[in-house]
Amino acid sequence: MGKEFLTIYWREMIRFVRFKAQLFVALIQPALWLLLFGVAMASNFAGDAVVFPTIPGIVDVDYLTFMAAGVMAMTALFTCLFGGMGLLFDKNWGIMKEMLASPMRPHHIQIGVGLGGVTKSLIQVGLIMCFGLALGVGFFPGFSVAEVLIAVLGIFAFVTVFSAGFIFLSSGIAMRLEGMESVQAVMTFLTMPLMFTSNALYSTSAFPQWLQVISSVNPLTYFVDGIRYFALGGDFTALGSHYEYTGGDIVASFAYLMVFAGLTFAFAWRSFRNARIT
Repeated sequence: MGKEFLTIYWREMIRFVRFKAQLFVALIQPALWLLLFGVAMASNFAGDAVVFPTIPGIVDVDYLTFMAAGVMAMTALFTCLFGGMGLLFDKNWGIMKEMLASPMRPHHIQIGVGLGGVTKSLIQVGLIMCFGLALGVGFFPGFSVAEVLIAVLGIFAFVTVFSAGFIFLSSGIAMRLEGMESVQAVMTFLTMPLMFTSNALYSTSAFPQWLQVISSVNPLTYFVDGIRYFALGGDFTALGSHYEYTGGDIVASFAYLMVFAGLTFAFAWRSFRNARIT
């Protein structure tokens, strides 16, 4: 395999850094979500106003900590779901036509864009994690330094495979549609059901049966499970709900995301191979 994809990857990162306004918004928006929404919601559950049952000997986490994992997951989702938008500019300005006409194979473009999206997600999730810890998020309770390092690596592994899946999906959609409005409409349409049928902001245990079925196939649900397992441990309570994760559960969640990434990679592959740029 050639290394042409590294040129595409480097171009994506240069674009990410040079568009100052986009970079600022991409970094500050999740922090504001955590700071404003998270703190506001956590204050409603604090004190004696609402008392949730706890289990002796089991770590109990507050809402801010519970939601922080969801915010990290949604940050990666939004970054990669809209990450394929840049391909539309390449199509409209004739750059994509030149790249497809070059000796470089189309899948190198796909892989380069994918690596760029994954890198952006890792940067943003890492910053949100640090910001959350500074804000008082109770990640890594009772963890040793070695356990924290392993947990961070585990979180980043989940970020990588989840982000790859959605950047490939976004790229494939962008290559199949022509107008910016059409792509934005599709991405916006996907964002709401993905976010609100997952466990990012609340427990799914009280969902009606039909909504639990949807949640069980939502990749975001498995991504959040992975983050919470590594950040909080395999046994904790939050808002009166008891969460238990085994190593097998997390391996299954990771495998599910790998399958999802493989399917979206195949979708993007076909989209690039069948692209007709005029």
